[in-house]
Amino acid sequence: MIAMSGSFDVEVDDGLAKKKYHLNRSNYGLYIPRMIWREIDNFSSGSVCMVLASNLFDERDYYRDYQEFVRATKAL
Repeated sequence: MIAMSGSFDVEVDDGLAKKKYHLNRSNYGLYIPRMIWREIDNFSSGSVCMVLASNLFDERDYYRDYQEFVRATKAL
């Protein structure tokens, strides 16, 4: 995930701990591995967020409910 323009915050959560990153430079990126819940907010005016992925999007690969995500992380 890269802030191509402007800035925004990304909070990542592995089901146990949370950490917040402020992205504001196009020459830095944030790698988010599998089974990490993420929330993006605090966009500055004109922000552009670029996300690169290794696979094509498949809706079935994503958790939409946080509690379901937490249960799944405990099962690993």
